[in-house]
Amino acid sequence: MKNINISFSSPKSYLLILILILILIPISSSTFSQSKTQKLDLMPYPQKIEIKEGKFRLTPDFTIAIKGSGNERIYKSASRTLRRIANRTGLFLLQDFITNNDETDTCDLIISCLKPGKVILGEDESYSLNINERKIYINASTDLGAMHGIETLLQLIAVDEEGYYLPAIKIDDFPRFPWRGLLIDVCRHFMPVDVIKRNLDGLAAVKMNVFHWHLSEDQGFRVESKIYPKLHELGSDGFYYTHEEVKDVINYAAERGIRVIPEFDVPGHATSWFVGYPELASAPGPYKIERNWGIMNPTFNPTIEETYTFLDNLFGEMCELFPDEYFHIGGDENNGKQWDANEGIQKFMKENGIEDNHALQAYFNNRILNTLTKYGKKMIGWDEILHENMPKNIVIHSWRGKEALVKSAQQGYMGILSNGYYIDLIQPASFHYLNDPIAADSPLSESEKKKILGGEATSWAELVTYETIDSRIWPRTAAIAERLWSAQNVIDVDGMYKRLDRIEYLLEEHGLLHIKNYDMMLRRLTNNTDFTALKNLVDVVEPVKFYQRHFQGVKYRQHSPYSRIADAARPESKTAREFSRAANNFLENANKEDCNYIKDILINWIGNHDKLKITMNVSPIIREIEPLSNNLKLTAQLTLDAIELIELNIKPDLDWTLKSTSILEKAKKPYGQVELRVIDAMEKIIKKCCSD
Repeated sequence: MKNINISFSSPKSYLLILILILILIPISSSTFSQSKTQKLDLMPYPQKIEIKEGKFRLTPDFTIAIKGSGNERIYKSASRTLRRIANRTGLFLLQDFITNNDETDTCDLIISCLKPGKVILGEDESYSLNINERKIYINASTDLGAMHGIETLLQLIAVDEEGYYLPAIKIDDFPRFPWRGLLIDVCRHFMPVDVIKRNLDGLAAVKMNVFHWHLSEDQGFRVESKIYPKLHELGSDGFYYTHEEVKDVINYAAERGIRVIPEFDVPGHATSWFVGYPELASAPGPYKIERNWGIMNPTFNPTIEETYTFLDNLFGEMCELFPDEYFHIGGDENNGKQWDANEGIQKFMKENGIEDNHALQAYFNNRILNTLTKYGKKMIGWDEILHENMPKNIVIHSWRGKEALVKSAQQGYMGILSNGYYIDLIQPASFHYLNDPIAADSPLSESEKKKILGGEATSWAELVTYETIDSRIWPRTAAIAERLWSAQNVIDVDGMYKRLDRIEYLLEEHGLLHIKNYDMMLRRLTNNTDFTALKNLVDVVEPVKFYQRHFQGVKYRQHSPYSRIADAARPESKTAREFSRAANNFLENANKEDCNYIKDILINWIGNHDKLKITMNVSPIIREIEPLSNNLKLTAQLTLDAIELIELNIKPDLDWTLKSTSILEKAKKPYGQVELRVIDAMEKIIKKCCSD
């Protein structure tokens, strides 16, 4: 660096010094950007944001126009935007619908797109959003990108003492992965069309673009077949989608830029198929619809031509019904028991040099692949379809682990990730959020990374019904949506939760019931009496994780009650998360405000148990969690005592310490398939008291 001589004899010299310091000392643009944009509760978080000065005020005169090569989809989307703004703000907007007759230059929001986007994998979904005090511009190559820009704009609506406004801003945005999906299992418990549609609206709101429709299972075949009507007539209990309903859902999804991928699971998970067509199974019937959960034995016979004729005809019908180029065949969890016990299958394997069941399934899959290829489809299947005999033009859907995804990409297969996005396992949003399809330390080369198309959240339906499914999907799936859209380095968990709290509320405008049904279910559980005491408890519990509900005292079947505490309880307790934050802050910084908050809530929990016992007199269904309520009372009292000892700088005696250990261990035990989620935070306070 050259030497710089500066005179300090004038104010201009000091200004020059300041300018040089700013030039010579690096400033982190990302830190600056984060500090300026941290108040923007956007999700998924855009790739690039530039905050400007000023505000665009929303008034009843607000209007929208479409410019460029628009189609019916973008006009409908813009018209829905008017209704959403009106309902959100209470403004009596004068514009009714957006049409191609609107005067473009005089409108407040001008949406420009060059062409209608194709609802296919890899279509351009990028957009830019520019807001100043006078105008709003959304520019995109396709209307799909423009609709994503609209969703960002709607999330930006803010309020101050003068009314509603949009901040002046410039955003350039695009997705990191092209495949951002949600699987909904409608087989184990059927989901009516209105459930599907409101969740499609939720997907569009967080820029997801794939709806994976799991349509066949041991517990039900859920689509009308005009070629083989006994599939839905005998295998569905009367709960299935007609062709007209399927087309309606597909059109509804397409209007929101969402692809619909059907899944018909073969060769296993197929009991419901064999109720009407037992001759296709690997063991003789008769069969009936499965009512239990788990991995069942019934499996297609892969050695008879009748199987392939049947699937060719059926898949031909379904390929015509579902227009997307991808078709999911399942292929998971075939335990092979029927194959092992079938002498004809064993003979076939020996004669054809098929060494094991995995190789036999590869033979089956290749036959199915030929069928799907004939109908112009690309095949997707779960991990189990990966085999050396399979060609590279299939897609591996990884549910067993990232290792399988990495392995398939290294072998040249495209893949999508669901491992780590199983929302039915009741894991926190933070877990899903930090689960990246391509880890920062991934061993994949750049070309191999391009094989990873994205991921899907999976809503399996053993333990959900149409009343509870929304609360299991939302808001956690919004965190997954961000992981699949936003930059890899957007990983601030605290910031994610801050934004998620607002997005959770905004999702309600689509008719989603993840918040609303909570009080409804508590009201039902208390026989329409005051449920305040029950809510105080349920606010701090969560259903047990993974699949523990199946192994804790009761056996769930298809028609079991799914209206208990474990069903009302939310997958992630906000109260527990806030209590944990306050506890950590109190222990680390002796924060007085957090200490007072903790004391107040502990006193509330201590008094809540006696109130809840009164409620139990009119609602026996909730008595199963009485021990849990009592444990919360005892642990809260213990924690309150510990805080007082910490404040007095007194270390408890051995008896108190032993008693606290016993109470804590009992409080960790679940009851009614739910567990207290505030115990860890209280244990930290108690251990701090004992260690000082």
